[in-house]
Amino acid sequence: MVEVLIALLILAICLLALAGLMATTTRNCSFGGHMTEAFTFAQDRLEQLRVSPWAGVATGNDTIQGSTGITYTRNWTVTPNANGDQRWISITLTWTDPTKNQNHSIQLLSVVAQ
Repeated sequence: MVEVLIALLILAICLLALAGLMATTTRNCSFGGHMTEAFTFAQDRLEQLRVSPWAGVATGNDTIQGSTGITYTRNWTVTPNANGDQRWISITLTWTDPTKNQNHSIQLLSVVAQ
């Protein structure tokens, strides 16, 4: 009987450890989804700037509501090079993770040629 109780105690401790691992895994998967969504929004803006007329490639910002309910702030900076035939684009997305209440950001850099 004592051996069964000890075995149940060991099993309970293992299951508690697995429950903590599941919570961490779920949180990390959620963060990965937010990163993917943010990168997709940055890439969308870059593609819009690439197909815009040359005069329309300018600095700006906006906010986007993601499918996960998070609001992303998107800022892009356009800097012409010395020759004027290229523009360097820096797109930064920032958001607040609701589960951890932490701010996160990603930055995408590219060059657009005339």
